[in-house]
Amino acid sequence: MQVRIPVDGTEAVQGTIVAAPTSLPGVLIVHGWDSDQAHYQIRAEDLAALGCVCMTFDLRGHGRRGDLKATVSRADNLRDVLAAFDLLAGQASVDPAAMALIGTSYGGYLAAIASAEREVRWLALRVPAPYPDDGWNVPKQQLDRAAIRAYREKVQPPESDRALAACLAFRGDVLVVGSDCDRLVPREGIASYVRAFQAARSITHRMIAGADHGLSDERSQRTYDALLSGWLTEMILGARTPDTHERPAAAPAR
Repeated sequence: MQVRIPVDGTEAVQGTIVAAPTSLPGVLIVHGWDSDQAHYQIRAEDLAALGCVCMTFDLRGHGRRGDLKATVSRADNLRDVLAAFDLLAGQASVDPAAMALIGTSYGGYLAAIASAEREVRWLALRVPAPYPDDGWNVPKQQLDRAAIRAYREKVQPPESDRALAACLAFRGDVLVVGSDCDRLVPREGIASYVRAFQAARSITHRMIAGADHGLSDERSQRTYDALLSGWLTEMILGARTPDTHERPAAAPAR
């Protein structure tokens, strides 16, 4: 903001005030199946320290609503994600135009679909799990596991399911992280997601060597935390830095 600064009563000099953003990016973390928000509290605190408002929550069928696990469907859990997203985006301290979704496994699948329903600027998916659309409203516990396994073992085209179709339409920045020794979401499953992001502003893809699906060893956890925090820091700082064409040319030194 340009300002005029009075000096000595009769003179004035020109100044520019550069203020910190009045609202912060919002980051919603979506846990995987058989997990809950408690597993992500430390990570959420670390991400909040980067200068954002971070939120975790429990999908129905998990946490205090574990009693619903046998009956909850993917449709139910998607509504959970959208409701949590809306609550976070509506906070006074959050910039609704600077929202990030971070999802793991089943949570990554839901986050991808949610990106087609809400304004998402950044999307980070760790071991996102592919699912065919069949049985969308059927309780997840009743889905055909053999059919799901076979679906994940082949690279699927973007039109194959709702999550991949959402990835195809996504135009923000993307981080996709896979695990080298993952038995639940093999490389082909990760490749289905990576190949679907054809319109993304940017895409970063990493495989964590020696890691399993749940990052059960400390080294793998540290590697992922470093990848996620480094990527999100780059995204947030980039969003706060004006484009170079908006900056006035530097005056020659005198």
